Amino acid sequence: MRLAAEEKPEALAMHKAAAKLDSAAALLDSPTLQQANDLFHAATQQALDDLAFAFAHDLKEAFEAQGQTVGGCPPTLLVNGLILHVDVAARKAQWFYGKEPLTRPQPLSVSGLLKAYQQQQKLIMGRQTDVPAFLTELHKAWQDLIDERLNRGGRYPSGGRLNLIDVYGKLVLNRQSARFWNAPSRQNFKDYERHFFIRDLLAAKESPTLTLENKPLRLRLGVATKSQADSPTKSAWLPENGLDGQFYGDVTFEDV
Repeated sequence: MRLAAEEKPEALAMHKAAAKLDSAAALLDSPTLQQANDLFHAATQQALDDLAFAFAHDLKEAFEAQGQTVGGCPPTLLVNGLILHVDVAARKAQWFYGKEPLTRPQPLSVSGLLKAYQQQQKLIMGRQTDVPAFLTELHKAWQDLIDERLNRGGRYPSGGRLNLIDVYGKLVLNRQSARFWNAPSRQNFKDYERHFFIRDLLAAKESPTLTLENKPLRLRLGVATKSQADSPTKSAWLPENGLDGQFYGDVTFEDV
């Protein structure tokens, strides 16, 4: 009652109280209490939204002071290709590239989030992809998986389509050194983070042709089905325009 009567809503305190009110409403069969609970939850959500807007306003001003343009709408902001999800209730925010997390959830600190942005902007958006070399690696991983299937007595995949994440996994394994295969360990494993793969794949999608043994080939990505899109082990989201993008579930190479 005290929180609901405050002239200026205390969003975080209301969020904690709402959980307790939920527990009470679950124990009592009271339409009046349930109605009060619904009203309090609506007021709490509005207070959290207002707090998110206030924080986003401060963050936007800080970015604009550095010459950066901020898009999106709280709790999701877009800054030069990177996405920030703000969770006011948890007092945390997290940077993403598309749907791939780049950082752990961080405290709602303008200076801290600016520093993390600058680091990730350099690593992700400033990444220089050697597209021909990447396409050659991707094709080898794709061909290796097909050869392995055929050697096991399986059939050639329809249209040459293989699951995109399976090919990514094979590409990572192909990058390992002889030292790793002789004595596999975390210390000598050569990582290739998924967000870097997504960034490289997006660059390749914009220039999808390669030539192998004087034979021109074209990379083709297949849009994910709903079941594939529901699982990060079966598909990958490629950011394409602002906050928009597409899930892709399979990959093939076709003759040009």
